[in-house]
Amino acid sequence: MSAVPAPPGSPRGAVTSGPATARAVNVLAPNPSAMTLDGTNTWIVAEPGSGLAVVIDPGPLDEGHLAHVIATAEREGRRVALTLLTHGHPDHAEGAARFAELTGSPVRALDPALRLGEEGLAAGDVVTMGGLELRVVPTPGHTGDSLSFHLPADRAVLTGDTVLGRGTTVVAHPDGRLGDYLDSLRRLRTLTTDDGVDIVLPGHGPVLDDARGAIEHYLAHRAARLAQVEEAVRAGLTTAPEVVARVYADVDRSLWPAAEWSVGAQLEYLRERGVVAG
Repeated sequence: MSAVPAPPGSPRGAVTSGPATARAVNVLAPNPSAMTLDGTNTWIVAEPGSGLAVVIDPGPLDEGHLAHVIATAEREGRRVALTLLTHGHPDHAEGAARFAELTGSPVRALDPALRLGEEGLAAGDVVTMGGLELRVVPTPGHTGDSLSFHLPADRAVLTGDTVLGRGTTVVAHPDGRLGDYLDSLRRLRTLTTDDGVDIVLPGHGPVLDDARGAIEHYLAHRAARLAQVEEAVRAGLTTAPEVVARVYADVDRSLWPAAEWSVGAQLEYLRERGVVAG
């Protein structure tokens, strides 16, 4: 009997609410689905001993979930002083405006349409709060506005949907672009090689304790899928649905609509590089 290969990235197992690192606590939103896995991970991040907390991705507009996030922070003697968004998809950001009303905290995001307050977020920004330091890492590709947050004190990175705790993410074409996404994965890999990042705190799925292994898996998976798409095109398939039916035949059909987004991004990538005809 052959051994079952270990999942990439060394996932911790079941996804639950609770502490993940010395500074990061997860509150799991009640919105599980094929696309959101176990639900959205809403992260409360704070420096030990501080009375101030930062919340990353308050999640869907669910009053019970938003109240649970606030109560979780308050049980630790903390007030939510700032809300950050990794990107604007509703399962991450729909509840942000209501959360701002409940907490009085500003909302910072790359997309100006999602901001509540005067400050946005940009590459190279360092967010500080009560001794906590978060470094803003641009990671477009899943969406054009996707960001990650490097938490150097915990050797961790909060990746939103750029790297998930289980499976692989969608490049949401046309807003998402494959070339950008591959660059973002390489940027995150650099954090693991040059900045000591070991842990991925994802927007969905379990925490990953082997950040570099997870990112290397993502890069290899994207290269393999791209080769399959190129082969399908050379065989005469020209539309995203046709390519999905061939390349993603082993994937649950409920995920095929999302796969068409990724295939659309792959086809555009190949056309831009002259690999296939426009």
